[in-house]
Amino acid sequence: MKIIILGAGQVGGSLAEHLASEANDITVVDTDGERLRDLGDRLDIRTVQGRGSLPTVLRQAGADDADMLVAVTNSDETNMVACQVAHTLFHTPTKIARVREAAYLTRADLFDNEAIPVDVLISPEQVVTNYIKRLIEHPGALQVIDFAESKAQLVAVKAYYGGPLVGQQLRQLREHMPNVETRVAAIFRRDRPILPQGDTVIEADDEVFFIAAKANIRAVMSEMRRLDENYKRIVIAGGGQIGERLAEAIESRYQVKIIEMNPARCRYLSDTLDSTVVLQGSASDRDLLLEENIADADIFLALTNDDEANIMSSLLAKRLGAKKVMTIINNPAYVDLIQGGDIDIAISPQLATIGTLLAHVRRGDIVSVHSLRRGAAEAIEAIAHGDAKSSKVIGKAIRDIGLPPGTTIGAIIRDEEVLIAHDDTVIQTGDHVILFLVDKKHIRDVEKLFHVGLSFF
Repeated sequence: MKIIILGAGQVGGSLAEHLASEANDITVVDTDGERLRDLGDRLDIRTVQGRGSLPTVLRQAGADDADMLVAVTNSDETNMVACQVAHTLFHTPTKIARVREAAYLTRADLFDNEAIPVDVLISPEQVVTNYIKRLIEHPGALQVIDFAESKAQLVAVKAYYGGPLVGQQLRQLREHMPNVETRVAAIFRRDRPILPQGDTVIEADDEVFFIAAKANIRAVMSEMRRLDENYKRIVIAGGGQIGERLAEAIESRYQVKIIEMNPARCRYLSDTLDSTVVLQGSASDRDLLLEENIADADIFLALTNDDEANIMSSLLAKRLGAKKVMTIINNPAYVDLIQGGDIDIAISPQLATIGTLLAHVRRGDIVSVHSLRRGAAEAIEAIAHGDAKSSKVIGKAIRDIGLPPGTTIGAIIRDEEVLIAHDDTVIQTGDHVILFLVDKKHIRDVEKLFHVGLSFF
């Protein structure tokens, strides 16, 4: 595909990196020449310096025959205007824009071909807010991913010493829970992936990814570890977009406090939110945390834009007795450094956003793409189309499908039913198929399996 990416920041740069490695023709546009040089040196891509919303710059980037425009600059307005120009002057088939401002997002009729022609809206703040909300709803999970409108979920947990299944073979999961259908999709042991077989033995500290119908998730989690109590008291450091959205989404069910430095922002938050307690001050102020009984907090979330501030306030909160800490980390290099020590979960907004973007760029009918283990592996939801003649998967039992190396099918969602995949499960047209890849270089082969004719979506 010929794809133009506007914005060479962290999301644009990461997207270019993902797509360039998959044999796409990529052009990145940005006003910052140094960033472009850095990307151009590392990746096999074209770069164009200039303002991405200008017709001349878009033409220079190859908009005349581009398949897709992905506008992820830091300016909502630039992204929206670029989509308008690409639609009107160049008839670009697919236009994706990152829009952050909630005032735009709440106007549903603003984004269609009669108004501002954006085919796919990406709001990183909303993506990250939903991600954190799912983690709060599943105490003890390291990652929670929804498939087929939440009918099935993929959950990552750390297997604890003393958990019922630790030291046992995976095939014993069925004996432990005869009435619950589940499948272990991937295991990471000391940062290396293991493809699960029936005789694989789960060890303490393994990171286990399993898939099940949403209603069965807690039962399966209890096999791997002692179940954590449901969270009650939540402290959020940072009342920015994500902090505000998260508080708004959870304040009716939890006791929420927000710590925010900016007095004007504090006033705005206390006017906007219903029952959240808003405190003005620094989240790394030891006296403030003690005064607010941080030791009673079930979870401390550091959600500011400053990685270092997030890390320091999280470490302090943990030291002062917060039971669990989660931290947003924008710099991907930091994520692996800090997760799993004093900081329980490090959240990378880039990875969450990239997954949403990739789902719209993949060939074949790929509904969603999620990074597991901070990009080490991927979970993909694809829809099987066609019939036994035109499709490589329909009408075949899973054992007869030529899956690429390191790829497994975890579950199939058929209408309202979640079917955990077995060797003799036959795929039908319209099935949502959940696949796991421990080696991302085989993504093209997976897409080809779900190709019917030549479609981009």
